[in-house]
Amino acid sequence: MKKWMEHVKSSLWAQASLYTLFVLATSLSVYLMDKSAIAFLLLLASLLLLYYTSFPVKLKWAAAGLLLVIVIPFATSGGPSHESYMEVATQCGIYIAMALGLNIVVGFAGLLDLGFVAFFAIGAYTYAIFATPQANNFISGHLFPVSGSTFWLFIFIGGFIAALFGILLGLPVLRVKGDYLAIVTLGFGEIIRIIFNNLEKPVNITNGAMGLSSIKPPDLFGMDFIFPHQIYFIVLAILLLVLFGVRRLEHSRLGRSWKAIRDNEIAAQAMGVPLTLTKLSAFAVGASFSGMMGVVFAAKQTYVDPTSFTLLESITILAMVILGGMGSVPGVILGASLVTLLNIQVLTDVTQWLNELTAQGVINVPSALSPAKMQRFIFGAILVLIAVFRPYGLIASRNRKEDVEKLKERRSSAAISVNSTNGPSGGVTP
Repeated sequence: MKKWMEHVKSSLWAQASLYTLFVLATSLSVYLMDKSAIAFLLLLASLLLLYYTSFPVKLKWAAAGLLLVIVIPFATSGGPSHESYMEVATQCGIYIAMALGLNIVVGFAGLLDLGFVAFFAIGAYTYAIFATPQANNFISGHLFPVSGSTFWLFIFIGGFIAALFGILLGLPVLRVKGDYLAIVTLGFGEIIRIIFNNLEKPVNITNGAMGLSSIKPPDLFGMDFIFPHQIYFIVLAILLLVLFGVRRLEHSRLGRSWKAIRDNEIAAQAMGVPLTLTKLSAFAVGASFSGMMGVVFAAKQTYVDPTSFTLLESITILAMVILGGMGSVPGVILGASLVTLLNIQVLTDVTQWLNELTAQGVINVPSALSPAKMQRFIFGAILVLIAVFRPYGLIASRNRKEDVEKLKERRSSAAISVNSTNGPSGGVTP
C-alpha cells in the first residue's frame, strides 16, 4: 500500500511537471508571436489535457480557473492579435453555454429540440429593444435607451423571459414525442424568427429585417465594455454560473427525473415522476441559459437582426451536443469548443493559407473548394466519422458511481438510529 501511494504521488508530480512545461511553452509562443493559430489552439488544448490528468477534482477546477482568468488573457496580450484571440475565446464561451442548455433538453431529458436558437434570439431582442430608442415606439415618455449599467439586470431578465417562452413551448408539445417533437420545435424556431423579421407593423417593435443597431454596450462604474477582452470576462462569469447550475442539477432529484424520462417515460411515470412538470422544467432551464447569452451577444455585437437566428444555428448547436456526447457535460464543452474553433478560426486560417499558396503559384485550389465554403460538408463528414467510430460522442456520458459499502453503512446506521428511538412495541421511548 505504501509503495502504491508513493507511485501515485510520483506520477502526479510527473504529470504536474509536464503539464506546467506544456502550458508555459504554449503561453510563451502565443505571447511572443504576432499571430500563431496553432500556438493559441494548443494553449486552449491545455484545458482538455487538464481533464485527462489524474489530479484531484478541486485541483483541476483551480488550475482551469487560473488558465481562464490569468494565463490565457495574459498570453494573448503580447501582440496585435490580442482582440482576435479574445473574440474566438468569447465566441467559444457563448456557444458552450448554449450547448449546455440544449444538453439539458436533449441529453438529460431526451427531448429533441430543433428550434433552440429561438431562445437565444429572445434574449438578444429583449436587451436590444430597450437598449436602443426602439422601445419609444410603443412606450410613451421617451425613456429609452436605457443605460449600459442596466445590462447586468437584463442578463437575468433575458434568461427569465426565455425560460417563460420555454414553458410556453413546452405546454403544447407535451403530447408529442420523437420526430413530431422535432418538427414542432423546428416550427417554433422559425415562427420566432419570422415574427422578429416582420414585427415592424402595425407597431414598430423589432424594426423588422433592418434589425436594431447602436445597442448600448455594458457599463460598470462608468467603464464601457466594448472590446472582446472585456466581454470575455463577462462571458466567463456567466459560463461559470451555468456550469455550476448544470453540475448541481445533473445529480439532483430533478436531474435524475430528466434521465428517467429519457430512458423510459412510462417507467418514470410509474415511479412517480411528474412528466409535465419535469419536461417543462427542462425546457425552462435550458432556454434560460440561451437567453442570458443572447443578451451578451446583443451587447457584444451592438447590432442584431433576424439573420443571426436561423435554423442553421440550431442545427449547429445540436451538432455540438451530438459531437461531444449527449448527456455528457465535459463532452458538450469539448464539442462546442471544437465546432466553434473549426468555424471561426481553423477553416478561415486554412482558407487564407491556401489562397496565399494559390497567389504564389505553388498550388491551384479552386475558390469553390476552399474550406470556408466547404464548411457544411466538413461538418457532415466529421459527424459521420464520429457516428461510426465514437457513437456516444467524443466524451461519452457516464453515470455517477456510488460506493456500495458506504451505502450499506448509511442504511445500517439509519436502521440502528430508528431502533434506538423506538421502543419494543414500536412506540417512542420516554
